[in-house]
Amino acid sequence: MLRTTLLVAALALASAKAHSQAPSPIRSAPTPSGSTLPAEGVGADRIGETSLPPSGVLGVTDAQLDPSYWVSRLPDADAVVLDARAIAALNGKVARLDPSMHDIRHFGATLPREQVKGWIEKLTRAPSKPLFDIEGKPVPAATVDGIMANAALDAVPAEVTPRYGMAVRRSALRGYPTDLRVFSHAGDTDIDRFQESTLFPGDPLVVVHASRDGHWLFVVSPRYAAWTHADDVAYGDAKAIFAHVDATPYRVITGAKPDTVYTPEVPALSELQLDMGTRVPLDTSVPPDQPVNGQTAYTSWTLSLPVRDANGDLSFHPALLQRNADSSADYLPLTRANVIRQAFKFLGERYGWGHAYNGRDCSGFVSDVYRSMGVQMPRNTRDQSISPGLEHTVYTDKDDHDARVKAAMALEVGDLVYIPGHVMMVIGKIDGQPYVIHDVGGMSYRRDDGSLRHVKLNAVSVTPLLPMMFDGDATFVDRMTSIVRIR
Repeated sequence: MLRTTLLVAALALASAKAHSQAPSPIRSAPTPSGSTLPAEGVGADRIGETSLPPSGVLGVTDAQLDPSYWVSRLPDADAVVLDARAIAALNGKVARLDPSMHDIRHFGATLPREQVKGWIEKLTRAPSKPLFDIEGKPVPAATVDGIMANAALDAVPAEVTPRYGMAVRRSALRGYPTDLRVFSHAGDTDIDRFQESTLFPGDPLVVVHASRDGHWLFVVSPRYAAWTHADDVAYGDAKAIFAHVDATPYRVITGAKPDTVYTPEVPALSELQLDMGTRVPLDTSVPPDQPVNGQTAYTSWTLSLPVRDANGDLSFHPALLQRNADSSADYLPLTRANVIRQAFKFLGERYGWGHAYNGRDCSGFVSDVYRSMGVQMPRNTRDQSISPGLEHTVYTDKDDHDARVKAAMALEVGDLVYIPGHVMMVIGKIDGQPYVIHDVGGMSYRRDDGSLRHVKLNAVSVTPLLPMMFDGDATFVDRMTSIVRIR
């Protein structure tokens, strides 16, 4: 009998740290059981094994791995779905109504201890289940105790004076002040239970606490609050920081993760990775006929990027981004064609829980795609699926199989489909069946003889939606919790 393994957020951590607070993938292996796919009268015929390619990924051949395949099937593919004004209104609504977002621009001069400790204790709690290290050995209780002591919760003062800063490079956001990678099961080393999310260069933040050893800072950014390396943060004046964030003109990174030009003159800005959706001001202070960091700038964009000095202070310096790297003078228009093209730029990227492995997870993937078009979404799967700032349709136990399949058949390109611990993005239909692109651990489906097959993916992948099995008894559609439509 094959074993089913579903890894959703925070299984190994305290009960308070449920998957509603952690970035969420789904990683499933099949178990045999009786379940059928929808009949023609309800939805569509199941995809038969006659269409099975050598990869084992049902219903997907090389043609479906090209974004132009999906774009060419769309009428009015380049029609604007939401214009800049509507997107700004949507972002304002999410920022105002969604409790997972943080309005760091308007923090008070001091913050009460209860608020700061609440942010920290939301993540940093003694694990309730055994954890294993990278070698598969149990993590000793003394090690965990040392990490908890390093959080220095007893040192949070009655009134905390927030310090403003910026991330100077892509930096992990951790649930605990440690680089120790820990896992729920010995030998299963893909999902580090202490990993939460990431910061990108130029992300504004507020430092509210420091670890006892001084190597870690607990920071609050607009979309997440967690621990990060102290050396990855530069301190500055709040007014100057937000002036830089809002500065024009700018470039929006539209490639998956291009690098700045190599420069020995400023090592901190040499081959610095800039991820999709990052907005970076242009440095207009350098005359166009003068070199930047030792080379001509006319073949590149001259960016203004944050740098941390030896004292931890923030300054801004020019760096070059080649013009042939994917970037834009503004956020891309939100069209169905752009949704598909941007999503496919991540195709094949390794799955990375909490943006680990220099990649991203399922919720990070969809939010980074939409971020390149100016849409700011909550960080985590559950927060996205129930956000009061987004248009969503919720499904509960009261919704039967037929109702769910009917909703799946009505999905449109760009729609986000949520199941417990996972999110998928709709890219179109083939013979009436919806297809999705998602950052996923694997694909389980029922063979023609009724048995189940599992294909490990562990990457941004294209799959049909209807055949996907959540476990031995239910399909993804049966476990659908929400559909979010960015409209």
